[in-house]
Formats: sequence, structure tokens, C-alpha cells
Amino acid sequence: MSAAAIHKIERNGMVPTITTLMKLAAAFNRSVAYFVDEEQAEPAVLVRADDRKSVFTSKERLDLAGISGPYGHFFMAGAIATIEPGADSGPKRMEHPGEELIFMLDGTFSFEVEGEEYLLRRGDALHFRTDRPHRWWNPSARPARAVWMALRST
Repeated sequence: MSAAAIHKIERNGMVPTITTLMKLAAAFNRSVAYFVDEEQAEPAVLVRADDRKSVFTSKERLDLAGISGPYGHFFMAGAIATIEPGADSGPKRMEHPGEELIFMLDGTFSFEVEGEEYLLRRGDALHFRTDRPHRWWNPSARPARAVWMALRST
């Protein structure tokens, strides 16, 4: 897609084709519905402890129970994370726009951000920009639990 086409779409000077809309959705990691859904977002979302929904993750032995509203309508997302012993983010360091904030509820959890290693214990917090190379793992024999917040970059 050309910059001129994107500019026209942004200024309502052009209606994108479905193919273009699919490309934009893929580029922003959103569904097509995100761009065409006209429902008004709720100004606040209450997530009761009993109603937490599981958040999809491709990482094995990581369970995320959502504590935030729908990601498409908000810039921040949060979950109660349970990280099983030996679980990790994989051999490759991740980099993506945004920020993350991890607050440890129980256990220990290791993070590496830009080559610096951080061992988090109960009550510790780590806040970092995710455009820096990072990875994580649970080095202990016990599950770790944390509040894990992610802020997407706009």
C-alpha cells in the first residue's frame, strides 16, 4: 500500500477495498471488525473475579486470566498470569511496540531486557519498553503469579 492511499483513507477521501482493509487489519494485528464495528464502546468495563476470561497466548505453560476491557477499545490490557515452572518465552528475544508492567504476586520470575537480567520476587515490579529485545522464564520449581499489564503503542 502506498502512503498516499493510506493518507486518503485516513482523510475519508477514499473507501478501502476489502482486500486493503484485510491488509490494514493484519498490519495492526486487528480483526476487520475492529475497523467497521460502529458499536459505541462502554466508558468503563467491570471484570468480576468470577468472570475473568482466558486470554490467548501462544506461549506454553502460561495461563492468562483477563482483568481488562476489550483490547480494541482500550490501549492497555492486563491479566493475572500464572507461569508454570520451567516455562519460558522461547529462545528468540521478542521486540514489539509498547510497554509492559509486571507486578509479582507470588513466586519468582526472570526477565531479560536488552541483555540485563532481572529476578522478580513477590512484591517486585518491572516496567519496560517492549521495543527493546526481551524474554522471560520461570527458573523455580513453583508456579509464579503476576499481574501483567501491556500498553500498546499508537
